[in-house]
Amino acid sequence: MPGPPPKPAGERRRRNATVAMTQLPAEGRKGPTPAWPLPGLPDDDEGLFAILEEREAELWDELWSTPQAVAWERLRWLRTVARYVRFEVRAETGDLKAGAEARLLEDRLGLSPQAMLRLRWEVAPDEVAEQRGERTTRTAKKTARQRLRVVDPGSSASG
Repeated sequence: MPGPPPKPAGERRRRNATVAMTQLPAEGRKGPTPAWPLPGLPDDDEGLFAILEEREAELWDELWSTPQAVAWERLRWLRTVARYVRFEVRAETGDLKAGAEARLLEDRLGLSPQAMLRLRWEVAPDEVAEQRGERTTRTAKKTARQRLRVVDPGSSASG
């Protein structure tokens, strides 16, 4: 294990000795999905490639709505993400070599918590959702069980 994750900026002693974390929006990337940059697969008799291309399109759309996609767009990593998608889809069919390649690209694209730490990326807290959650927690009605309180039978009721 590489050790504990870095402390939040406010808890660090030497603020000048660390590289700042890149904040990624919790709601993910907004906007249309970029066009697929890789060439299509050749036609085959069994229709397998059509199924793989359909799965590639699904995964491509899904990935471009993640917080990491904001950084990929800034870095212009379209082809790298597309290669990851192609290898990941092949890995889902049981191709072990494609699985190894997908795992390596997953690490470079920040698709795991450890990879995000290595890239110095973190998902910014969604403050609006947190405030909304606090408000509903405070105003939520208590159940009958929550309203019960313990009374000491030895003490007098008058106090």
